[in-house]
Amino acid sequence: MRWDAQALMPRPADEAASSSPALLPLAGLVRSVTTPEFAGITFHEVTAKSVLNKVVAGSRMPFEWTVNPYRGCSHACVYCFARKSHTYLDFDAGLDFDSQVVVKVNAAEVLRKELARPSWEHHQVALGTNTDPYQRAEGRYQLMPGIISALADSGTPLSILTKGTLLARDIPLLKRAAAQVPVGVGISLAMTDEALSEAVEPGTPGPRARLKLVSRLRDAGLPCGVMAMPILPWLSDSDDALEALFRSLATAGATGVTAGALYLKPGTREWFMQWIARHHPQLTGRYKELYGSGSYASKEYRNWLSGKIRYFKQRHGFSGSAGFSHRDLEDDPRGEEAQYPAGSLPAGGPGTAQQSAGVTRPAANGPREQPTLF
Repeated sequence: MRWDAQALMPRPADEAASSSPALLPLAGLVRSVTTPEFAGITFHEVTAKSVLNKVVAGSRMPFEWTVNPYRGCSHACVYCFARKSHTYLDFDAGLDFDSQVVVKVNAAEVLRKELARPSWEHHQVALGTNTDPYQRAEGRYQLMPGIISALADSGTPLSILTKGTLLARDIPLLKRAAAQVPVGVGISLAMTDEALSEAVEPGTPGPRARLKLVSRLRDAGLPCGVMAMPILPWLSDSDDALEALFRSLATAGATGVTAGALYLKPGTREWFMQWIARHHPQLTGRYKELYGSGSYASKEYRNWLSGKIRYFKQRHGFSGSAGFSHRDLEDDPRGEEAQYPAGSLPAGGPGTAQQSAGVTRPAANGPREQPTLF
């Protein structure tokens, strides 16, 4: 790939970064790049001063620090909760989120320096909490090997959440890291319908490819929890869809599963509702009624879906693998979605006593019928 030849506004080698003309008002911008291999996507290469992000106090997350080497994501999931974060860079939460990707090209180098500070207390660092670290651009920029090595070499536990099958490239590295520090791995996969996946998450590897990745991770002796979210009302919440999903995850060897309903926070809500209007206009009114003016589906729907999820988890041996919950589920409208499945967090961290799926007998009764409102 003739990547350098596609650069827009490249900085001359002898010109200081501060004097380089900026395509966008991005701190540390080096250049903006397009290439035919990534048609319709612009990569904005920046040099970051810091890559360790402190989680907001009081968030009740199971980790205190995150690293996100990319901002924006070519996976283009129409439901992505992180869309609004792109507006902080003066991009929009819709098409810009999918096509204007910021790349912290010096992420590994900066991280290694930050981890070497005497003040660093070796808390767990989570990767993939905002945008996917194994989106397609990682094949070009190869930031993750340096990041994983920096964390492991410093004695810092780490976790990764991704939809990207490019993670398979780093399985040998993750095995070495797991011999040095606790490692957790999570795969995001909420449906087995290939056509639906292509429609709602067009830039991601398909479900079959991600299921193979789960198996490869488990065969390598690594844990792999699955975040089966979002379950889409009327599109992926049927008995057949959930049976296929949980059966496939059990066959692949997932160490735990968390499932939950679609969450439509501002920025995501507008983009997703536009997609529904284009592709499933018959559902537009039903979605508006189900979500009202908020981010969560109605309590009745969430309770109904939770009952189905519990049934299928028990049926396929996942009922003993809830993992760690960072919220009070009785008060949290997202219910199970506030949990992290077994295997997705480093062993020895919060709630990771159970690292393998518990095996239980299937429930005696099938899932309840969907309320007539839906």
